[in-house]
Amino acid sequence: MLKRIQVPAFFANLPPCLIGMEACAGAHDWARKFQGFGHEVKLIAPQYVKAYVRGNKNDYNGIPLP
Repeated sequence: MLKRIQVPAFFANLPPCLIGMEACAGAHDWARKFQGFGHEVKLIAPQYVKAYVRGNKNDYNGIPLP
């Protein structure tokens, strides 16, 4: 699991890709940072995010990285 301070470096080292994020208070700031790294960012309204959650993901469990 990444710590908040590690997130920009992680995405800076990825090849350009599409990133889907839940639109929340900090999402627009993160989206601008990720776009600066060459990624395409799509913000998803919170009421539609549930359809993209697989398994028992929550903040404690995190999402396993490939």
